[in-house]
Order: sequence, then structure tokens, then C-alpha cells
Amino acid sequence: MKNILTGLFLVVFTLTATAQDKMKKGETVKTVSLEQTKGEFTQKAITLSEGTYVFEIANVGVDHEVGFVLAPKGKTEAKNHIKNAYVTEVVKTNTKGHTKEVSLKKGEYVYFCPLNPTPQYTLIVQ
Repeated sequence: MKNILTGLFLVVFTLTATAQDKMKKGETVKTVSLEQTKGEFTQKAITLSEGTYVFEIANVGVDHEVGFVLAPKGKTEAKNHIKNAYVTEVVKTNTKGHTKEVSLKKGEYVYFCPLNPTPQYTLIVQ
């Protein structure tokens, strides 16, 4: 029992220490909220500053599950997808889902949903 409790303490401490490290560096995790309707995102382009983000994806009336893909512009093959930007679970009709934390550097990216499917939209990080 003592080993289990010690292990839990270490996990909690590690997570807390990581959050504290980000705060010391002046980093905050920001949320970007996006909506998908049938065949499109309502936000057609996004401009962000460098940083760490969580993407929240709303399925607004799409009659099936949706997802989210983020990739460097011109490199949309699955091997180049930013895996942390996948939603943690497919997003069912009239619900919201989210990604893990994604650290973005300056550059151009595209976002889209292959399940909906949507066009590719531009995300610029300045």
C-alpha cells in the first residue's frame, strides 16, 4: 500500500511541478475554440502567437462524429500530423471535445477534419 501511495504522490508531484515550470517560464496554456458544422469549420482562418494551446472542437449539428487535424502547411500526410492536436475522443453531434496541449512555433499550419470532411484552413503562428 505504501508503494502505491508513494507512486501516486510522485505522479501528482510531477504534474504539479510541470505546471509550475510552465508558470515560471511565463507560459500559459490557452484554449482555441472551433466549431464544425456540416462540411466546414465556422472559423476560416486563425492567427496565434507562439505558445501552448488546447483546441476545443464543437460539433454543431453534424449528424456524425467529427475530429481535428493540425499539420504544417504543405505536409498534410498522416505522418506529419501533429498528434497532440488530435481530439482525445471523436466529437459526437452537439457536444465538444478537446486536444492535448500543443506547442506551436512560428510558421504556417493547416487544420481540417477528414471525418466531416472539411476544406483545409490556414492557421498562422507569428
